[in-house]
Amino acid sequence: MNTKRTAQLVLGVLLGAAAYGTSWAQKAEGLASTPQMGWNSWNKFACEIDERLIRETADAMVKQGLKDAGFQYVNIDDCWQGQRDTDGNIQPDPKRFPSGMKALADYVHGKGLKLGIYSDAGATTCGGRPGSRGHEYQDARTYASWDIDYVKYDWCNTPSMNAEAAYTTMRDAIAKAGRPMLFSLCEWGMSKPWEWAGQVGHSWRTTPDIYNCFDCEFSPGLSTGLGVLRILDKQAGLRKFAGPGHWNDMDMLEVGNGMSEDEDRAHL
Repeated sequence: MNTKRTAQLVLGVLLGAAAYGTSWAQKAEGLASTPQMGWNSWNKFACEIDERLIRETADAMVKQGLKDAGFQYVNIDDCWQGQRDTDGNIQPDPKRFPSGMKALADYVHGKGLKLGIYSDAGATTCGGRPGSRGHEYQDARTYASWDIDYVKYDWCNTPSMNAEAAYTTMRDAIAKAGRPMLFSLCEWGMSKPWEWAGQVGHSWRTTPDIYNCFDCEFSPGLSTGLGVLRILDKQAGLRKFAGPGHWNDMDMLEVGNGMSEDEDRAHL
């Protein structure tokens, strides 16, 4: 046997493993054994959010019995971001979140709940704030240092990007950060994520955004909003892709945002 050749082959395998090691990363196990339940800021407040609102929401979820009913996540959607510092680390908006995200996470955890945060696969979010493109590993480390429990990852401003590759990059970044965080893919069902996202995230959006109506379609500009029944109709054939740790996501509830009580009950 040529021992020199054998050593070269072994070294080549080790170098290859190092080069492609991130492809072996896995999403956090043990999360989302059932579909995640909680509250998200967007459908009611959009960009009008601050740390006081998040604290008051956590208080209300405990007081009104939602925590005991299984609603455990308090999720901050778009527009929490300020700017990146000189090292490229994302910072919360100093006027809206002056205490910082770590202090807010501590407060939410103190209520027995979990804190979620939002970013985007593009360079900017849907609301025009800094996205994570090119900063995936840096942002995941930052979220872990803040004790974040949930990452919603949107798909605005992603021309010519490949969804599976982009979401896999962020999955690997979260795994590398070392903190279990539920990974929610918000790609709107454009590339049939139910066919590939089970190994990437804990849930994936199957449709465009929900709109606050029971049976309608709303198209402001380039976006589309679907009513409750229109979104339900689009779930035909998708049930087989869902199960513990990997769920179809029909977008957030619109309960309390203007439909009738009967429609709200049916939606829930």
